[in-house]
Parts: sequence; structure tokens; C-alpha cells
Amino acid sequence: MWSTTDRDEALLWYAALEGTDMEGIVAKPLRSSYKAGRVWSKVRHADTVDVAVVGFTGTARHPKALAVRLPDGHVTLSQRLTTTLASVVGPRLVPQAGRAFTTAGDSYTPAVDDLVVEVVAGTTRHAVVTVVGLR
Repeated sequence: MWSTTDRDEALLWYAALEGTDMEGIVAKPLRSSYKAGRVWSKVRHADTVDVAVVGFTGTARHPKALAVRLPDGHVTLSQRLTTTLASVVGPRLVPQAGRAFTTAGDSYTPAVDDLVVEVVAGTTRHAVVTVVGLR
């Protein structure tokens, strides 16, 4: 594991890591050990994309997460929506009858897919999709 106490060197590494399999860098107090509830911060490279909303979990009035169609065609659930995003997206959701399933098999309520959101996708080793705004 590389480490440095030089901020400029860390920023050079961060710039050089973009486009590689490395997620980003970790910033922490010099004498901090790894433990639960740590005060470390991970800085990741992230790009946003616009995706179609094809459904939701929870209720249309109070959605918990959105089912979105990614650019590669896969349908996945987003991370849990913030209260603010849920209050903005909820009134625009038009539910359809029945149940639908993501590519991974997670169940959701289908919705008319004329709603587009901006997401940060794939910023970790895990398939994580985070909604950051309504388009």
C-alpha cells in the first residue's frame, strides 16, 4: 500500500489513478488505525450519467430507491434516496400495475419510464448506483 504525508504527491497519485482499476485515495489522520466508525475519507473518481427510471421500491409517494436502466441495458436498484430526492421524484412517478425485476432479480414496482435522473454509477468495486438529481 502506498502512503504519503505530502498533499501534492497524493493529488498527483489521484490524477494518475483515473482510468485504472484503483477507486481513488484514502485520506486519514497520520496516527489513525483502521477501526469501525473511522474518520477516514475515501476520494473517488466519479462520472455521472443520465438514466431512465423504470420503477421504484417503497411507495410512489415515498420512494425508497429507484429502479433504473443503465446505459448497458441492465436494470438495477439505486442506493436509498435521500429524503429531499424522494420528495422531488415521488410526485413525478407514475406507477404501473404488477411487479418487475432487476437484472439481479430484485423486485420493484414498475413505472412509466419518461422520468430521467442523474446517477453516479460504478464508483466502487460493487455495483452501486447513487441518484444525485432529477433531470
